[in-house]
Amino acid sequence: MTYGYIRVSTDKQDCENQKIGLEHKAASLGIKIDKYIMDSGVSGTREPNKRALGGCLMDLCPGDVIICSELSRLGRKLFMIMRILEYIMSQGAKLYTVKDDYVLGDNIQSKVLAFAFGLSAEIERDLISKRTKEALAARRMAGVHLGRIHGSKNKRHKLDGCKDFVLRQLERGHPKYKIAKKLHVCPRTLRTYIRQML
Repeated sequence: MTYGYIRVSTDKQDCENQKIGLEHKAASLGIKIDKYIMDSGVSGTREPNKRALGGCLMDLCPGDVIICSELSRLGRKLFMIMRILEYIMSQGAKLYTVKDDYVLGDNIQSKVLAFAFGLSAEIERDLISKRTKEALAARRMAGVHLGRIHGSKNKRHKLDGCKDFVLRQLERGHPKYKIAKKLHVCPRTLRTYIRQML
């Protein structure tokens, strides 16, 4: 099975560009993407099991392939990326990236490249975060109001993006308490989520 993974951190970003890149990469490898996994409007700091990516990882089998735009699409923290890559490698699967043209499998060269790229992605994120905090501090000092006036409008559920995984597990007859355990939520949260999505 070949998966194409797409993550955009805001709804305004166009995921079509990532999809086109993934298709070109698959064609160059002589393979076809069987399924797209998409996390739209989801931050890379969010744990994989709270994203659609988590369901994909749990379904991986030896020989499977994941293609993504770049390693930073998997996550924005070094150790998170390393955990994901370690898991992919432990399953006997491979990961290809489009922009940096890396092949990540179960070999020492891949692990070194993954570590170096993940480290640079975290450094870049920290620098962006620092610049953002400095800019916000300057605006506060200038008396500019920050944030929503009428409070947050975020209505996201902690299991958003897990629908396909949950449905597959239910179809296979897995008990809800075991599915909840895999997703690191309490059974009541899962039952509520199932009621809302059905």
